[in-house]
Amino acid sequence: MMTCISGVPGTGKSSVSAILRELNYNVVSQKETMDDYILCEDTGRDTVVIDEDLWAVEFKHFDGIIEGHLTHLLDCDQLVILRCSPVVLKKRLEMRGYSPEKVQENIESEALDTILIEALENHKDDIILELDTTERTPEEIAAEIDDFIRGRRGAGFGNIDWSEYLGTMI
Repeated sequence: MMTCISGVPGTGKSSVSAILRELNYNVVSQKETMDDYILCEDTGRDTVVIDEDLWAVEFKHFDGIIEGHLTHLLDCDQLVILRCSPVVLKKRLEMRGYSPEKVQENIESEALDTILIEALENHKDDIILELDTTERTPEEIAAEIDDFIRGRRGAGFGNIDWSEYLGTMI
């Protein structure tokens, strides 16, 4: 069974995945799988552009967890989407040294539910679990994901709403 953990940068994917690795899950970062799909570097957006469609089509299904901000595009058995308040997310990304433009792009994506919308276009509702990481530790989130993988908790999404934040972005 392959579980994907997705979310915009700064929502906690890597931190949570490190804990899941300690619980003996086979965890792979999407970055480890993308070298053959790099199209170019977009220095204006401070990002690497990849052929997402080809990567998703050619990705080899495996037993374990893959984490990264594009993993919701993969054909997976379970999908976890990590979310974070745009206010907290902004602080996290600024602490990482992201450019103001990159910070804005990511907090807008989070506020607009971009990853959840893309996930719903590609997956059945009953495999998606959406978790708010804003005021929770990576250990708490990892425990919920562990329960989801083991079938001790069900899927669920749609209770996270950052629309009030959108008014502050105008």
